[in-house]
Amino acid sequence: MDIKKKTTRVKIENALEYCIFASRWLQAPLYFGLIIVQVIYTFKFVEELIHIVGSATATATTELKLLLGILQLVDFTMVANLLVMVIIGGYATFVSKLNLENHDDKPDWLDHIDPGAIKIKLASSLIGISSIHLLRSFIDFSTNDIEKVKWQIIIHVTFIASTVFLAVSEYIMSKKHARHDD
Repeated sequence: MDIKKKTTRVKIENALEYCIFASRWLQAPLYFGLIIVQVIYTFKFVEELIHIVGSATATATTELKLLLGILQLVDFTMVANLLVMVIIGGYATFVSKLNLENHDDKPDWLDHIDPGAIKIKLASSLIGISSIHLLRSFIDFSTNDIEKVKWQIIIHVTFIASTVFLAVSEYIMSKKHARHDD
């Protein structure tokens, strides 16, 4: 009787653990949704590029307008890079391994990715995106509200402090893991 109860309990536990482990696949549609967002973002990039090329030939376009347009394109690109990191890194870390061992274009960072590394890369990307927005505000300062710029600076500094904190935390955790592995 005890063996039968134990066997039943083990079967239930195994089934529950399988369901919990399989639940990671619920994230796959989220990553696919981000791919769709990236397609939309690419469309907006091309739209802005066409606008910049069209306005560059106009005599009324100033260097300031051209520079702001270029910064907008850089911003689009950095957000797209962020999306790629989240899609590829998140999928490979949380859903399933990517079978890219023999692929010529496999990103180098994919071999060293873990949740901590993803967090630091994402935070660094947010700092880059925030920097572009801040630079745009400084370049076109006359049209910006000083209060808005002040909040952008506060948010930017918060991103920097958070990233430094994450990096230090990851460094400490990696040292602890290294000591436990020895």
